[in-house]
Amino acid sequence: MDRPDPRKRAAALAYAKGDAAPRVVAKGYGLVAEQIIARAREHGVALHESKEMAALLMGVDLDREIPPALYRAVAELLVWLYRMEKARSKIEKQIGK
Repeated sequence: MDRPDPRKRAAALAYAKGDAAPRVVAKGYGLVAEQIIARAREHGVALHESKEMAALLMGVDLDREIPPALYRAVAELLVWLYRMEKARSKIEKQIGK
């Protein structure tokens, strides 16, 4: 079995109605990062790979809203996610899923 890359990092964001900003709901390195990614895939959550974004989110405390300095970067990520979800929905309609 391959050993997890200890430099690998992952963070997960969540946004609920009423929140002022998205929150960091999971983050970790190595094996924990791989588990976050695996869980996201299991639940059909879109993944975005960015070492820079992951590094920035690792600096946010768990279950805390992202700071205003990250609003623009996260907004761009959310636009990407919206486009991915829209494309996936279109494909699913075409194949009758």
